Amino acid sequence: FCPPIGHRQEDGDYRERWQPAPMNQDVLQEAQEMAAKVTQALGGPGIWGVEFFIAGHQVYFSELSPRPHDTGMVTLAKTQNLNEFELHLRAILGLPIGDICLRAPGASSVILATNNGTHPLYEGIDTITVLPYADLRIFGKPTTRFNRRMGVILVSPDPEVPGQSALELTATAKTLANQVKVKSKAE
Repeated sequence: FCPPIGHRQEDGDYRERWQPAPMNQDVLQEAQEMAAKVTQALGGPGIWGVEFFIAGHQVYFSELSPRPHDTGMVTLAKTQNLNEFELHLRAILGLPIGDICLRAPGASSVILATNNGTHPLYEGIDTITVLPYADLRIFGKPTTRFNRRMGVILVSPDPEVPGQSALELTATAKTLANQVKVKSKAE
């Protein structure tokens, strides 16, 4: 299993993720056991994104995805030794995976469209790409609609700021995502 990934939703959709997510070890073990039962019963090659809601010490199943998923997109911030796409490829090709270990905390935050339209343009990307601790992925969607996820900001620890937590990085990712404006021709 990958180190746990935290997740915030708004209006039923992902807004931020962070890794590692602080979790009670008993709760984590219960979630991992549930995930193993479900994925082993379903079978098939590749990785599974398995999401749970945690309320106190209760674990509730939320969602299952038999492929790389936005759940693991935060791993592209170099949080662990193998990101979700590397893990998926190794699993499909039957290559050894070995131990999956946390390298550093990291976070992601979505870039949202602000209107309905076509031919999106992204303003503010240049301020993100010069930062040594930030990266972004644009999803290449040809149309926008209000609050549609159009991309994601990925944040790793800033080498100039030692000891950053995953939650601090989440705040940074959210701030940077809000700096990117998606403009499109109105429909």
